[in-house]
Amino acid sequence: MKKRPLVVVTRRLPDAIETRLRELFDTRLNLEDKPLSAEELVEAVRTADVLVPTITDEIDASVVAQAGPNLKLIANFGNGVDNIDVAAAVAKGITVTNTPGVLTEDTADMTMALILAVARRLPEGVRVIPDGDWAGWSPTWMLGRRITGKRLGIVGMGRIGQALARRAKAFGLSIHYHNRRRVPPKIEAELEATYWESLDQMLARMDIVSVNCPHTPATYHLLSARRLKLMRPDAILVNTARGEIIDEGALTKLIESGAIAGAGLDVFEEEPAVNPRLVRLAKQGKVVLLPHMGSATHEGRIAMGEKVIVNIRAFVDGHKPPDRVLPSML
Repeated sequence: MKKRPLVVVTRRLPDAIETRLRELFDTRLNLEDKPLSAEELVEAVRTADVLVPTITDEIDASVVAQAGPNLKLIANFGNGVDNIDVAAAVAKGITVTNTPGVLTEDTADMTMALILAVARRLPEGVRVIPDGDWAGWSPTWMLGRRITGKRLGIVGMGRIGQALARRAKAFGLSIHYHNRRRVPPKIEAELEATYWESLDQMLARMDIVSVNCPHTPATYHLLSARRLKLMRPDAILVNTARGEIIDEGALTKLIESGAIAGAGLDVFEEEPAVNPRLVRLAKQGKVVLLPHMGSATHEGRIAMGEKVIVNIRAFVDGHKPPDRVLPSML
């Protein structure tokens, strides 16, 4: 690899990160911050030594197949790598890295915020005064739901799931979880968490369900129409992971019919497009919709960029990048 490799960055990154990238490498930035078209993405993989994509860049097998001989590293700006065909990249001799760990607290904060927002009807309340609709306090108006004492079912007990559990425990929620593997007894004891081997059985008994697992082929529509129908009619569902994990159409129908009380969604199946029926439900106060803000903090995005730089530098210097992703890990 050249002494100063060509690093192509697909979206605007924090100024401090872009400055450091330009100091260290021959860096091509996306100053307009518009998502690359399919043709532009192919051009990037053909010319780059290192590609720095984000979750908005779909690097599937067909894109990987068109990569030039110099592309040896895809340093993803993000924790999830569901936007990259990792197996195809590795088969072509391209290393893939991500930025794990740095978004844990931010995403857990936003998940807790969504739980509160849905249960206590915060978006509806926020609109009342600016819209001039407040006639004063009333004993029976804008009643939400108390969360203390309720059962929270966490789908995916990794770093973010555990961080959410710590927050939820402080709010007096009873912690339950389903995970691919049971967490160590020490963590279960610390979180006072109950493990459910059966996701179906857990869903049927929870007041609040939070999706915190990664999107992989195994978790696509993990919360299928059948599973969503198991949820209690007074339950709420929160998703800050990936939209594809939930059958969004089925969820919409169930909320419309009153079979599920509500939802808080930060992610969607067809981002950036959002189902118009979900938008209608948001206007009715039945769901809270956020524009994929879970990791959107200055500190988090800078930490992500720093991890990208560390991975590139390690690779360029001939070392194994600390955040290498392998197909067997997915």
